[in-house]
Formats: sequence, structure tokens, C-alpha cells
Amino acid sequence: MSQPQPSQSRREFLKTTAAGTTAALFGAPAIHAGTKTDSRIVLGSGDYQYEVTHNWAKLPSQLTWQTTHNVAVDKDGFVYVIHEGRANQKEHPSIFVFDPKGNYVRSFGKQFQGGGHGLEVRQEGNDQFVYVTGYKHLRTIAKLDFKGETVWQKHTPMESKLYAEITDPNKFWSRTSFLPTNFAFHRDGGFYLADGYGTYHIHRYDKDGKWLSAFGGQGKEDGKFNLPHGLWIDDREGREPSVVVADRANGRLQWFTLEGKHLKTMNDFILPANVDAHQELLLVPDLASRITLLDADNKVVAHLGQDADWAKAMKTAKPRMRETPQKWQAGRFVHPHDACFDQDGNIFVAEWVATGRITKLKRLS
Repeated sequence: MSQPQPSQSRREFLKTTAAGTTAALFGAPAIHAGTKTDSRIVLGSGDYQYEVTHNWAKLPSQLTWQTTHNVAVDKDGFVYVIHEGRANQKEHPSIFVFDPKGNYVRSFGKQFQGGGHGLEVRQEGNDQFVYVTGYKHLRTIAKLDFKGETVWQKHTPMESKLYAEITDPNKFWSRTSFLPTNFAFHRDGGFYLADGYGTYHIHRYDKDGKWLSAFGGQGKEDGKFNLPHGLWIDDREGREPSVVVADRANGRLQWFTLEGKHLKTMNDFILPANVDAHQELLLVPDLASRITLLDADNKVVAHLGQDADWAKAMKTAKPRMRETPQKWQAGRFVHPHDACFDQDGNIFVAEWVATGRITKLKRLS
């Protein structure tokens, strides 16, 4: 089966969203007015309420927002954002860094223009590093220091015997292409990598970036994937660490042992795009316009930013909602492509929209 083109992915999105509207949807925005000149938007209820700030991060005039893909937070609260970028703007950086107040600090990563995708920040000893995936024509993963200098860069893991040799570099949508999407980090210093748009496998590497093994492949049965877009290590208190995978086009999460043995499957998502964890909560950005929170027992405690009316608007919008920011509504998301917690339990959301949008959800309770 060949990789769907972007228009096909959107058709799949609309079809799946229509099916998902029958599920229970809650967390519609409420406007809380403090004074006549002061109002705020809060999502969620009970113990899971978040104040919304759209377009939280600000750029200087010499830089432009492009299609935002992933977001990560370092130990000091600085926020990192990667864009897919535009291949014809080779000197424009793809990675922007903002301070805890949303002010621009620095940028780097022009080598990922046109194919920037996944990004994570990882603490290693006394140092922190940025891990990046590049898909489309890039077909690469890299480890960078905080100055943007390359520590190492890897390409297709041919030793896995899952990939064909490249004969046409401009033809990259293929089940035998390496099109990596996101990382998760093993407690031994190594990492897992989702080949989300390629062979639909999860690869395991050691701490030096040496390929070790792979599991998964295309399918609908347990242990197989249909676009494994994101993943994380579920090491919340009271459980053995496991790998949880956002099996996007199958609309589910799957858990695996650290060795790749299937443990369980959770259905009833729409298009889950990635995973993050903080204390007892598991965070799932869903490309179908919502953020889902799971508690310690993996029960849904909040769907943030979506209700039935907005789901209908997303489905019927012409031109597409992602292309018409003037139609976006405060407190509602268009396409959450990634989201992550900071150390205080606040959430940052990066959306798959051409004009870029980073939203901060400040936890109130």
C-alpha cells in the first residue's frame, strides 16, 4: 500500500471525524469574565481545568511561522517548536526557542527545512539535547546540542532489512521508505523511534544511536499499526515501564513491553498523534481537533477543545479550516499535531496549520 498523499490524509481525517462525533465529547470552552475588560477562556471541568492562551509564542519580524509540527519543554521551562518548513527557504530556521513567557530566544535547524517533524528535549547527565526527526526528502534523525550543533545524524537503518534502496529521491511516500516521526526514550539511555509514515515499525536504538531491533509493521490486529505517528514511555507510578504508541489511522493507543511484546490496546480515539505523561496523567493530542487526558487507570477525564458543533464545522468548512485562520474560534483547536506537559502540569499544543499556532493551556486546579 502506498503512502497517502496529503489530500487523501485529509479525506481520511474528515471521514474519521464524522464517525467520532458519536463518541462522548466534553470540555467545550467556557468564558469566565473577571471585569468588563478582562475575560478568559477555560477548558475542562473539575480537577482538569485549563486557561487558554492561543498564539502564546511570539516571533520577531524577520522570521515567519510555517507549518508547526512538534513542541517540547526543557528543564528550565524554555519551549522548543519545530516546523515542517519550506524547502525553498533553505536559510530559514526550522526550530524556534521561546522563554517561559513566550518571548523568542533563538533559532536553528535550517537543515530540516521542508521535512522537519518530530522534536524532543532530553536530559543526559548535566546536559540537555534536542532530538529531531526529518521526513519527506530528509529521511533522517539527529541529535543536536542547545546551540544547534550536530552531535550525530543517522539515516535509513538498512541493517533492519525493512527498506529498499533509494532510486528516486523525489519519491518518498512508500512502505519501504524511512519516514520517521517521533521519539521515546529508554531508561538505559537508548531510544525508540516511530517510522510513522514509512514501514510502520517502531525501531529501538542504543544510547549511541546504534540500531538494535524493530517491531510492528502494517495491519489492524494487535501489535500492528496503521501510521504509528507518536510514542512515549509510560512509566507512571505503580506500573512497569512500557512503550505506548499512538496508532493514528487505527484510532487507538497500544502498549508494549520495552522489548516490543504487545500488552494491551485502547480504542475510541479519532486520530491520536502523540503521547506525553505527567504524574498520573497521560496526554494525547488528537489531530481531530481535541486534546484527551487519561487518568492513572487510563480512563478519559477530559476532551479539551472539541464539541459536536465544532466537529461539524471542521467537517463542512470550505476551504479547509486549517487554511482559514479567520474562522478559528478561541478555545477550540484545529489540528493538534503534538502536545506536551511542562514541569507544572501546564500543556503546550502545536497544531498542523500552515500559519503556525502554539497554544498554552495553564492548569488552574
